[in-house]
Amino acid sequence: MLKLVIPKGSLEDQTLALFEAADIRLVRGSDRDYHGTVDDPRIEQFSLLRPQEIPRYVEDGFFDLGLTGLDWVLETGATVATVAELPYSKAYVGGRVRIVVAVSGASGIEEPHQIKPDSRISTEYMELTRSYFDRLGIPVKIFLSYGATEAKVPTIVDAVVEVTDTGSTLRRHGLKIIDTILDSPTLLIANPAAYQDPVKRQAIEEIKILILGAINARGKVLMKLNVGEEHLAKVLAHLPSMRAPTVAKLADQSFFAVETVVQKRSVNVLIPQLKTLGATDILELPINKIVE
Repeated sequence: MLKLVIPKGSLEDQTLALFEAADIRLVRGSDRDYHGTVDDPRIEQFSLLRPQEIPRYVEDGFFDLGLTGLDWVLETGATVATVAELPYSKAYVGGRVRIVVAVSGASGIEEPHQIKPDSRISTEYMELTRSYFDRLGIPVKIFLSYGATEAKVPTIVDAVVEVTDTGSTLRRHGLKIIDTILDSPTLLIANPAAYQDPVKRQAIEEIKILILGAINARGKVLMKLNVGEEHLAKVLAHLPSMRAPTVAKLADQSFFAVETVVQKRSVNVLIPQLKTLGATDILELPINKIVE
């Protein structure tokens, strides 16, 4: 029914893992294949392409559904329907990347207005960069970068407009960030005509539910425990939850079963505390999806 395109490159591994967690298995003959089948009746086939190309191909109807960054939707000016923001990135650090302006740490430049007219700027984002410097009123020379953008400062160019997760690569090359042009999340986008088609729209919305459910479950676990009535209030007061813990009486009327969802990173501290407060039979279970 649907033709899907996902990003090849830095987002590839995270995207494949995300669809696996969503129980939408993307099958290829080998890691080098650019096309494959999907173990889901709603998706006819999928392809892997560079995220820069995806917005245009979705706009033109070669694909009904795709994943790419907001940066490339804006850079290409493609007309697509935004189905959902997907909070993940290649490093899963907050789920967004930044498009930043960076200069040599030895340049003496601390803010973008200090960039001199006719400075040389290297970037993959020609349109975003042009619009940015037009807004600043600074005429600059913009050069399309085909990679290793950060290596060109200061010998070839004066500044770069580059994508970054944490800024660590830029810092390793002696660059400092002086401004952020865009916070760019990963987007689930659709061809506008496909999104208006009732049958395809339902399939797209169902896929969105599964993907967001898998994302929501990341970093969370299900905690189950038993607690005596005399300790229940203290345990509940200390127990985190999404809304409120589930509490049910056991066959032994003096004990209660308690369930809640907690952050995985807190479990190493939480379990000993719950034990001290009187909880017993504590279980920690993985969660695949949380559909809100």
